[in-house]
Amino acid sequence: MKFLIDANLSPKVGVALIDVGFEASHVVEHELQHATDEEIFDWASANGCVIVTADSDFGMLLAFSRATSPSVIQLRGVAEMRAEAHIALLVDNLAAVVDELANGAVVTINPDRLRVRGLPIER
Repeated sequence: MKFLIDANLSPKVGVALIDVGFEASHVVEHELQHATDEEIFDWASANGCVIVTADSDFGMLLAFSRATSPSVIQLRGVAEMRAEAHIALLVDNLAAVVDELANGAVVTINPDRLRVRGLPIER
């Protein structure tokens, strides 16, 4: 599974995912740091990547488009946390949602809750 880390998260998140055996890159590595959410969404879909982000815009794009990819992991309630806390939340919960992500899902992870919603998102 490949992950694309959004600009609102540290590149350290991608390094941590690589350390636990996944492919990962940060938007900076693809010169997407100034791209629109739609451009990042399209790039991730075309390249088979799961987007990891701290904002809800990608979930809204999935809802409006009724798309089945890319899968998205949203880290919520983490704005005041350091990158190490983001990494811990992600790594601690990833094994539980890998299958859903492979099949198309929006996964929301916050410090005390995990939510999975399959794609496409029905209105």
